[in-house]
Amino acid sequence: MNTSTVLILALAGALILVALFQGDGKTVAGFKASWQAMLELTPLLLGVFIIVGFAEELLPREFIAQLLGGESGMRGILLASGLGMLTPGGPFVSYPLVATLYQAGAGIGPLVAFITAWSLGSVSRLPLEVGIVGVRLTAIRLASSLIFPPVAGLIATIIVRFVSTP
Repeated sequence: MNTSTVLILALAGALILVALFQGDGKTVAGFKASWQAMLELTPLLLGVFIIVGFAEELLPREFIAQLLGGESGMRGILLASGLGMLTPGGPFVSYPLVATLYQAGAGIGPLVAFITAWSLGSVSRLPLEVGIVGVRLTAIRLASSLIFPPVAGLIATIIVRFVSTP
């Protein structure tokens, strides 16, 4: 078990204890809400785990390292930025994908660009955004957010080189 898992389980245990001490059926209600969340998220997580598993097997490590490795430079950062913008879904989709790419040899710079592009400019949110705030504001927001993923990837690359240098 890694540190993140231990922290999450400790937090869950603490919340159960708080609910037990508060009484008023909060523990039962909490477990019911937890069960409902699990039922809703399980199909999504199952799909993500299948995608991650097959991506690990079908995408050769050399291919990922060539496209998105630490030596891929600006080309890898720009490619990762584009892939991040095209990745649909929430963090349950993007973070396992990033972990898979990292284990397959992707560099820190491209991965930071990917995460930044996904969080700032995911095109899957555009229809909703256009419907709520309009085309003009959406276009301005999207155009301005195109700058940040490559910059974040470059900064991450510099940090990695600076930290890795003896």
